[in-house]
Amino acid sequence: MNRSGSLYIEKESLFHRLDGSTKFLVLIGWTSFIFMFMDIRIFLVMTILGFGFLKVSKIPFRNIKPLTVFVMIFSIINSAMLILITPEYGSELSGTYTVLFEMFGKSATYETVFYALTLSMKYISILPITLLFVFTTHPSRFASSLNRIGVSYRVAYAVNIAFRYIPDVKDEMFTIMNAQEARGVAFRKGDASLPTRLRNFVTILVPLLISSLNRIEVVSNAMQLRGFGLNKKRTWFNQKNMVIADWAVIGVVILCVLLGIYMKNNMSYFWVLN
Repeated sequence: MNRSGSLYIEKESLFHRLDGSTKFLVLIGWTSFIFMFMDIRIFLVMTILGFGFLKVSKIPFRNIKPLTVFVMIFSIINSAMLILITPEYGSELSGTYTVLFEMFGKSATYETVFYALTLSMKYISILPITLLFVFTTHPSRFASSLNRIGVSYRVAYAVNIAFRYIPDVKDEMFTIMNAQEARGVAFRKGDASLPTRLRNFVTILVPLLISSLNRIEVVSNAMQLRGFGLNKKRTWFNQKNMVIADWAVIGVVILCVLLGIYMKNNMSYFWVLN
């Protein structure tokens, strides 16, 4: 966390210099392009390209590691559940049927396993551009950018606050966890069994929720005392004008989305490696 109280990491790179609304449009365009397809070849290219962008943005890996690990675990669990619940779904999409193994009296096909792998890559390919947006966008500048493209400043400011308080909620969670550990509640590996530790994590939710609600009330009262929302428009301290690089990136995004629409109309929905 930095002095802005957000996940924003201040570095000197092309992505840091781009306007917040530009990066938001990149995120929307990237996600739209990904969801047009179910083709692992495209997802692999987009994933490599996305992590290349993260490298250029100079974001330390230690900062993105927790979110990366979470998405990886989620993708693995999601794929396993897909194969378990619908072991023949991939075959229905591809029109081919290749039995890979038997499971609970049903045949899990190669096409379904490949579909699950493709779906996992789909989620992973969205991850780097999301991380790029979160870690290179200053909340205040992003809020002012949203307001400039027509979003109500009330909504824009709500986004600003959400970005700022994610790290605060995280710190509050660790504070509560440390307080519980001082009372003998086990959270770490080796202190108790996995089911016990999972139940103990649930005990954090109630105090964390109460703390978050108290924080919301404090912020709400402070904003009300300052007359927030009385006027139709407002000015922004952290506002910058869009430059040539912003318009160039927006142009590339539009071209890529149009290319994606063209490719979608000339490709099958699900590609499987035979």
